[in-house]
Amino acid sequence: MTIRGKARIAGAYEHPDRKIPGKSIAQVHAEVALGALADAGLAVADVDAYFCASDAPGFGPISMADYLGLKRLRFADSTETGGSSYIAHVGHAAAAIATGKCRVALITLAGLPEAGFEQPFGPTTVSMYALAARRHMHEYGTTSAQLAAIKVAASQHAQHNPNAMLPQPVTIDEVLASPVISDPLHRLDCCVISDGGGALVVVAPEVAAALPRQTVAVLGHGESPKVSAGGPIDLTYTGAVWSGPRAFEEAGVTPADVDYASIYDSFTITVLQTIEDLGFCAKGKGGPFVADGALLAPHGALPFNTDGGGLCNNHPVNRGGMTKVIEAVRQLRGEAHPAVQVPDCQIAIAHGNGGSLGTRSAAATLILGREDA
Repeated sequence: MTIRGKARIAGAYEHPDRKIPGKSIAQVHAEVALGALADAGLAVADVDAYFCASDAPGFGPISMADYLGLKRLRFADSTETGGSSYIAHVGHAAAAIATGKCRVALITLAGLPEAGFEQPFGPTTVSMYALAARRHMHEYGTTSAQLAAIKVAASQHAQHNPNAMLPQPVTIDEVLASPVISDPLHRLDCCVISDGGGALVVVAPEVAAALPRQTVAVLGHGESPKVSAGGPIDLTYTGAVWSGPRAFEEAGVTPADVDYASIYDSFTITVLQTIEDLGFCAKGKGGPFVADGALLAPHGALPFNTDGGGLCNNHPVNRGGMTKVIEAVRQLRGEAHPAVQVPDCQIAIAHGNGGSLGTRSAAATLILGREDA
């Protein structure tokens, strides 16, 4: 059984607010759910499958199904793999649709930023990514200026997003001049922290055929954890080395076929390692690749994160996988900002990473195609 061509993304909606002090988490889930359903031209009554992660309150899908009034549910999934959860959910929804378990799947994300990363006497999130960055530098000669080029590309794209938290373009020198948070990562190597959320609607092909809205085909999906297994952990690669090839094989495409990439960008080093692990350049060559303008839209070798990504736009509840799929859908529909819209975008990849590069993490990869792809 394959999910290739068996499901389509019909609706995608990103919450416009970045700070939401006056609403409950459940309320934000409901708002993005209604937004995605409206975008798809569907109603709550059409939903028969619901997907959420641990950002959902109460008993997860049970509590949220009650809150949202999902009376026709016959499939639910609360897979939790950190920021990659929602990319995994798209693959799970497509598989459920392909096997006849459901026809209209709703996926939501919402929440407030965590109170803090630091555990008593333990490592911080940024220090774990800094370890990965320092090791990559040691092994391959990667420089801080090369990492900074990733932030520069994201900022160039964010200036066209009216909702972006950091819409001002920055230079490599400005990234390097920002305070060091955890050596070698500077403040501008780190993502923003925001409220907000997003939602997706994944439907069966026969449902898509009856909708007036252009849909996006789910072509391939892969996911994999990366753990230490009780021993030393190699900090120079991510779970994308396994999730990526699985997704490409199922989709029947290669990295060379990809027109646009939504890459999880909790930190600049996350992007660099992921690009290598997905096969867009050789291991250790990510620094020269990004420094050469490859990530700039619309005409770079690999236009990425054209909404500004987590580095400049938003990072709802510290989980960026949802917004990565949303921007990929915009690109494939031709609905990204004209300044960053990739011409004739046919194939897009959305990749998420959950957990920490320095300890244990989970990767999920989606290959998406235009409706006529």
